[in-house]
Amino acid sequence: MIGLRAGIYLGSDQLTVVAVRRKTAQCFAVELGDLPGARLKTELETRGLKLRRIRLGLARPLVTVKALDLPPVAGAQVQEMVSFELDRHVPFPPEDVRFDWAPLPGSPKEAARVLVVACERRTTEGALRLLEESRIKPAVLTVASHDLPTLVGRRSKAGFIVWAHRTKDATDLLCLSQGRLSLSRTVPAADDVALAGEIDATLGLLGWAECSAIWVSGEGADDLLVSPALASLTGTVSAPPWTPAVERLLAHLPEDDVGRGILALAVTLGSKRPSLNLLPLELRPRTFSAEQIVTAATATVTALLALGLLLGQGYKQQRYANGLSDAIRQLDPEVKAVERLSAELAQRKRLLQTVQSVQKSDPRPLPIMRELTDRLPQDAWLRTLTMDKQGLEITGQAAAANQLIPLLENSPSLTRVEFTAPVTKAGDKEQFRIKAAWKIAPVPEPPPPPTPPAKGAGTGGRPPGSRPGAATR
Repeated sequence: MIGLRAGIYLGSDQLTVVAVRRKTAQCFAVELGDLPGARLKTELETRGLKLRRIRLGLARPLVTVKALDLPPVAGAQVQEMVSFELDRHVPFPPEDVRFDWAPLPGSPKEAARVLVVACERRTTEGALRLLEESRIKPAVLTVASHDLPTLVGRRSKAGFIVWAHRTKDATDLLCLSQGRLSLSRTVPAADDVALAGEIDATLGLLGWAECSAIWVSGEGADDLLVSPALASLTGTVSAPPWTPAVERLLAHLPEDDVGRGILALAVTLGSKRPSLNLLPLELRPRTFSAEQIVTAATATVTALLALGLLLGQGYKQQRYANGLSDAIRQLDPEVKAVERLSAELAQRKRLLQTVQSVQKSDPRPLPIMRELTDRLPQDAWLRTLTMDKQGLEITGQAAAANQLIPLLENSPSLTRVEFTAPVTKAGDKEQFRIKAAWKIAPVPEPPPPPTPPAKGAGTGGRPPGSRPGAATR
């Protein structure tokens, strides 16, 4: 459901559930006993809370929190070293231990310092079994008091701070250095004098000469804020500087169990990637670290820049192509005019070549017909005239066909004139068929080159003093 978050605080005798939707919160308790998972499912269905994942927070007395000093190690060896050192600080077998660790700030020359949270395997398995009936997946499994810093603003976490949160069962002491968890303890819910002693002992355990502030919240917080014993400690005693959104949500928590309600609200609003998480790795939802987000953002920006570059180049090429298209459209009428002129020129060239081929063809019919007209007598007329490359053949009638042979022999174009068929008589005319071959015109010899004038001779080779036009003898 959009905008819905929920968390469960697992106490020693009951479950405290807080569901936050927008600016409102619902808080209810489920008693531990027979089938607590079924009762939790019923309560969620009754309130219409449809969840895919839920955060789980353990009560501080159910876990062990230690600050360990380790020899300088690197990489994956830290996990093994923590597991080895932790065996001396927990009262249960190593195979039943479930733990997580986070580095603490320190000098590189000193031993590596880590904060470790550990519990029994049955504690984590029991917490996960509560969700089997509801079929809700766990988001994280943390210590509830370790999520309290998410309820205050970031600017208010500067310096060394001790946060005392009180419930009906115990008081959780949370030690923050510049907003980071340095240590947590659980002490009995005693009076203000005993609480002041525990806070002073905790400062000595951490080596803090003084602290910037002491925050008090939970059950009976109003009485503790005016306690002379707490006022005698270093640091200002006050309520936690809740954010405005948290103050609105605190108004929806039950007054008779505000301590557990605040812890459940802290679990609900806790970080998606807490530094100490007891949930097994195979059950954790896939989240992205800040480094992964920065890398993904850099890759996305790079891809967008590359895409923008490609789009810019494509747009530039498109503009260039559009400009070329406009120029081509403007030149199109001129191009078509040039094409028409080129087509007309080609047609005229073909016509000229045809005329030249006709003029160069041998024989040329018109001069031959003119010559025959001039040579044949007036009483002769032709019926057919056939010409080819070898010669010509004529048929017709004449008064005396034998006279045509010498007339045609004297032609400069014809030779070997003869009858191809006997001459026949047709009335007062004689019918004839004559063929002749073409004469081969001799190739003219090239003219001799001009003789150069003799040295010392005058113009035109005349001796000096001679007159123009006088013959040379």
